[in-house]
Amino acid sequence: MPNNPIPPEACHSMPELRAAIDRLDRQLVAMLAQRQAYIERAAVLKSDRGTVRDTPRVEEVVGNVVKEASRAGLSPEIAEAVWRALIEASIAHEYKAFDAKQD
Repeated sequence: MPNNPIPPEACHSMPELRAAIDRLDRQLVAMLAQRQAYIERAAVLKSDRGTVRDTPRVEEVVGNVVKEASRAGLSPEIAEAVWRALIEASIAHEYKAFDAKQD
């Protein structure tokens, strides 16, 4: 399958539409894996567990994403909800990674 997405209006059946969504999901998973690697690196670089959760940075990231969502045609409400969930899961993962380096 090509990496170029098929426009939704070019999908003429549910199997074709689902295949396009599955292709995008694979790309999203690869990007999230890369993002996770940065989170894991942050756990290595931080010397204080108390700095794992950085509320001002969370709000900065969400604000940036909401602005980008508006430019890209993504519902800002969807973008904010997805990123807040992603950030919370990332923070939990970073705590685990931080604690693992202490062992």
